[in-house]
Amino acid sequence: MGAPPSPLGDVLTVDQAAVRMNMSVRYVRRLVAERRIAYHRIGRSIRLTAADVDAHVTAGRVEPLTTSDVWRGMRSVI
Repeated sequence: MGAPPSPLGDVLTVDQAAVRMNMSVRYVRRLVAERRIAYHRIGRSIRLTAADVDAHVTAGRVEPLTTSDVWRGMRSVI
């Protein structure tokens, strides 16, 4: 019989979060140190939920410009 499911959902270590984000462990530790990502401290361990990691990645999404956006920007320069 395995461990009961966590009420937090999928809980990741810093290493696992780095793999999920395709970033370095150092980058994830810096996010935690600067409190730029939500995390849980369990004793001396840092744990991040998969939902929090996904939310952080989604929050950084930049939408591409459309042709009309480019032309609108050009009109203000001319």
